[in-house]
Amino acid sequence: MSDHLERIVASKRAEIELLRKTRRGRVVREPLRVEPALRRPGSLALIAEIKHRSPSAGALSQALNAGERAVAYAHAGAAMVSVLCDGPFFGGSYDDVARARAALDAADLRIPILAKEFVLDEVQVECALEAGADAVLIIVRIVGEPLLVHLVAVCRSHALEPFVEVASQPELVRALDAGARTIGVNTRDLDTLAMDADAARLVLEKIPADRVAVHLSGLRTEEDIERCAQSRADAALVGEALMRLDEPSDLLRRMLARAGK
Repeated sequence: MSDHLERIVASKRAEIELLRKTRRGRVVREPLRVEPALRRPGSLALIAEIKHRSPSAGALSQALNAGERAVAYAHAGAAMVSVLCDGPFFGGSYDDVARARAALDAADLRIPILAKEFVLDEVQVECALEAGADAVLIIVRIVGEPLLVHLVAVCRSHALEPFVEVASQPELVRALDAGARTIGVNTRDLDTLAMDADAARLVLEKIPADRVAVHLSGLRTEEDIERCAQSRADAALVGEALMRLDEPSDLLRRMLARAGK
């Protein structure tokens, strides 16, 4: 791993010890199913992301809190909401997941939430569940083979969808061997932070038809969405383009208008 990624992972290891001591526990609901939300015949489903900042983009819009933004995304047609849970590098928390879930439930909007975190331990999966997540991100790059298999199994034991992120064909093989059904391909190399859409497209094409294939990162315009809709992807995540806007609904609607396959 790069120094940047290693710093994030080291931060998570320290945080995990704190989570074990301070977990409050919350009412646990039955998670929503992810696959039906992301498989939309004839259309690319869009996952809209909530994050307050990122190492590459810096500070992002704070005009809407996590709950308000989740509801705005859902009303605009998002199939799923992704919520960054990392604090030191992305300004997020499991509380943001809880706020998003509470607001969606209050508005009777039944769309799933992805807890997007650097998961290294099952306590993080349990925190995501208690906060109201329906899926948990597992990044192949940062976990060894036994841990990957274990985390996938822990998610399934809680009826959560393990949303497994890869960035290369060898990582895809590992994800498939671990039994991943929802697989995201990151166009951003987590070691270098460089984007490579062509490489990601090749990996996406290798995902079997019976798995949900998701394009992660790098989609900024309606034209990007239109091109992505012609690929193997069942769904795509849009993050910074929406998070730069105080009111993201119009852009998300325009993107969805170009998402037909």
